[in-house]
Amino acid sequence: MNSIILRCPSCGAKNRIPPDKGHLRPKCGRCGHNLPNAGTATVVDVDDQGFERLVRESALPILVVFYSPTCGPCRMLAPVIENIARSYAGRLLVAKLDTSRHQSAASRFKIRGVPTLLLFKNGNLVDQIVGAAPQTEIERHIRAVI
Repeated sequence: MNSIILRCPSCGAKNRIPPDKGHLRPKCGRCGHNLPNAGTATVVDVDDQGFERLVRESALPILVVFYSPTCGPCRMLAPVIENIARSYAGRLLVAKLDTSRHQSAASRFKIRGVPTLLLFKNGNLVDQIVGAAPQTEIERHIRAVI
C-alpha cells in the first residue's frame, strides 16, 4: 500500500491518499467533506510503503512516531504529538506508524521500543527520540531541524 491515511473530520471515515496527492484538497469518499492535506495540522497514519515514499518525496521535514496501540506511553504521547502537528503546521509533517502492523520500517531503523520518534529532512534521518519525551524536549529537537 502506497498511501497516507487521513481521517475525515466530519464523519470519521479513513481515506487512503497517495502521498504525492495529499496537497490537492482530497475529499472524503464517504461524505464528500474536504480532508485536511498532508501539510496541515494533522497527524497522518502511514504504512511501510507510504512511510518510505513520504520520507523520500516530502519537501517538509518529517516527524514520524513509531507506536503501538497497546502501548501506554504511546497513548499518553498522542495528545502531545497532535499539539506539535498543530503548532508546526506548514513547516513540519507529522506522521505515525503502527509497529504492530507494519514492521518493515521499524526493522530498517532498528526500532527496539515504542514510542520512538524519528526526524527526517531531505529524505535523511537527522534525529531520534526514544521514549515518551515531554513536548518541550521534542520541540527542541524539531527546532534544530526546521
